[in-house]
Amino acid sequence: MLSRTADCLYWMARYTERAENTARMLDVNHQTSLLPQPTEFLEQSWKKLLTISKLEDAFLSQYDVVNRENVLDFMIYETSNPSSIVSCLYAARENARVIRGKITSEVWETQNTTWLELQRILEARHQADPSRLLEWVKHRCHLFRGVMHGTMLKNEAFYFINIGTLLERADNTARILETKYEDQASLKVLSSNKTTEDGTDGEFFDFYHWAALLRSVSAFEIYRQIYSDQVTPKQVAQLLIFNKQMPRSLVCCVNELITLMSEVKNQQSKEIERLLGKLKASLDYSDIDEVFEQGLEEFIEAFLERINHIADEFSNAYLIPLAVA
Repeated sequence: MLSRTADCLYWMARYTERAENTARMLDVNHQTSLLPQPTEFLEQSWKKLLTISKLEDAFLSQYDVVNRENVLDFMIYETSNPSSIVSCLYAARENARVIRGKITSEVWETQNTTWLELQRILEARHQADPSRLLEWVKHRCHLFRGVMHGTMLKNEAFYFINIGTLLERADNTARILETKYEDQASLKVLSSNKTTEDGTDGEFFDFYHWAALLRSVSAFEIYRQIYSDQVTPKQVAQLLIFNKQMPRSLVCCVNELITLMSEVKNQQSKEIERLLGKLKASLDYSDIDEVFEQGLEEFIEAFLERINHIADEFSNAYLIPLAVA
């Protein structure tokens, strides 16, 4: 397969997954922002969304105030933001257009229809309900993956799409967990008092904070099935890092990447396989107590560095170098 073809397949998948992940985070934050809570914490929660994507500077260059309306506008509609939903769906559609011969007509039509429908939504953006729009984005991304799994041959094109999806998903799950856990310091202040100065119940808000994190990765119901008790930081981290059956957990993503790499391996892939093997071993031989003893933030930072290094090595081995692209 040509590097340019592989590159388009890979980035079509990554941009689609990124659009869905952005929609998930925005929707959960939008719903949580409607709960009673201190004003300063509400502002911080929107700042955290920018932190996850490392977009604080880009945002502040265009907006004076960090609030719900501005962040939603920047993360959904702003075309100068490469991680906005509009930018991601456009990039996914353009990559699909370039390699139409390597994907089924159903996959192409799904991507193209998503973009065409988005144009109609953009025309009425000021009247659009954020929750309905974000649900629509999630639905279209789910549809893309369902159509892809249901109509494509299990060949190299299929494997490159899945590798792109899993690398993006692992990175996003880790960033969400790290950023949301940083909020725990603020939440401890809330929870240490039965009621905050503005009447917010700290324990109540603490629960919804962690429930929001789980919902942002479609894991709240899964959490209830497995633990069936109160939501705690350690059990949330256990689920999102080590549960092999959880589709968006770090260990599940790494395990699936190893399987996929065996299908596309060549003379240049040995380093990628080695790095993935080491990462899998570090997850297999760790447990949640060891992670919290080390420090969750340090553990996640190390994981992000390693998974992004793997993504860079994969790009060098199979795709168009970024400097050329």
